[in-house]
Amino acid sequence: MIVVTGATGNVGRPLVESLVAAGEEVVAVSRGTGLDGVRHHRADLGSPSSLAPALAGASAVFLLTSADYLGSGSAFDEVVDVVRAAGVPRVVLLSSQGVATGRHPDGIEQAVRASGLEWTILQPGAFSSNAFQWAQSISGARTASAPFGDVALPVVHTSDIADAAAVVLREDGHAGRSYVLTGPAPITPRDQVAAIAEALGEPIDFVELSRVEAKAQMLNFMPEPVVETTLNVLGTPTPLEQAVNPDVESLLGRPARPFADWARRNVVAFK
Repeated sequence: MIVVTGATGNVGRPLVESLVAAGEEVVAVSRGTGLDGVRHHRADLGSPSSLAPALAGASAVFLLTSADYLGSGSAFDEVVDVVRAAGVPRVVLLSSQGVATGRHPDGIEQAVRASGLEWTILQPGAFSSNAFQWAQSISGARTASAPFGDVALPVVHTSDIADAAAVVLREDGHAGRSYVLTGPAPITPRDQVAAIAEALGEPIDFVELSRVEAKAQMLNFMPEPVVETTLNVLGTPTPLEQAVNPDVESLLGRPARPFADWARRNVVAFK
């Protein structure tokens, strides 16, 4: 049995689907409602003890932390203690490339690395699903806005993150390893919008925001330290953050999916 936290999110949902398709028994953990046809447990990592009942008999657990959790200052050691006490041998953490590049603190990763468990850490770069931030403006007015419109990053397809997680949750040979997950090529926000426009078959106006304007918008749903770090990555990425990493292809045995594939798969959100 595999436990998936954050099971209704942009990575968790396709991960659950991938595991179920592979014949795995899955417990989907979320703070709200569950997924059809999958056992559900309501829990919040901010209250680690709430996770414990879902872990009984589990062979592996996928741990995903949200931006609000990261901004709360909660001690991730307590989550790891609950997993260890439940006797779960394997833990896969969805972290961030920002930890590898020094943009984000490494406390959560360190808690997992020091756990004594069979751990694997996934460090994705920018998510393709961040483009959902444009869904309302594109569907309503065929316009999309973002800062740093011509700065390119190798945005990673969320289904590739999920597929990579499914591999390391199910297969041996990944203990004690970290994988950086990126897309197949850097792409700018302007070109992401163009890919969505192509999937829609209609033009979309791109409006470039200043850093100040972007920060004001992002503060509505992200803590300020996370906003500042995110804007730094988007505006002044390091060469490492702009580099394409081969780990997706190595894990999955196929090339990473391009952003255009994500746009086609999710075009209904922008209609």
